[in-house]
Amino acid sequence: MKNNIFGLLSIAAVLAVTTFFIASQNEGVWVAPPEADKLKNPFEGEKKSGKGENLFSLNCERCHGNTGKGDGVDGKKLNPKPADLTSKRVQKQSDGAIFWKLSNGRGEMIAFKNTIGEKDRWRLVNYIRELGKNQMAFFESKKTNSSAIKFFNSEFKRK
Repeated sequence: MKNNIFGLLSIAAVLAVTTFFIASQNEGVWVAPPEADKLKNPFEGEKKSGKGENLFSLNCERCHGNTGKGDGVDGKKLNPKPADLTSKRVQKQSDGAIFWKLSNGRGEMIAFKNTIGEKDRWRLVNYIRELGKNQMAFFESKKTNSSAIKFFNSEFKRK
């Protein structure tokens, strides 16, 4: 009898932990459907344009912040928090997936397919890419500066 109760409690515990794990994994994860990856950016490789930046300022900045980190004035009040558009998690997504998310929205994220034209949504995708590049350039400069400081300190200590 004790073994049966222990067995049932063990199974219940495993199910509870598994359910919690799956729920926590899905809570903040937003995955576009596979067909979104097949969408091709007609402006891929286009040089930075002010149009994408202006669209971002007007439509995205209040939640995602001016650098795309998810720290905008309105974004601080949201749960879940807006995505950090400069993060590897966002930047590794295909242009099509980002375009799909901009178009369809989810929860507090507005669906822009009826308010922002298709070309301009692709320009937003390109601007989001620029935000990611700016973030990477910042970290690369920090690494370079750190290396230079270490070199300088090591040379200075020798003398």
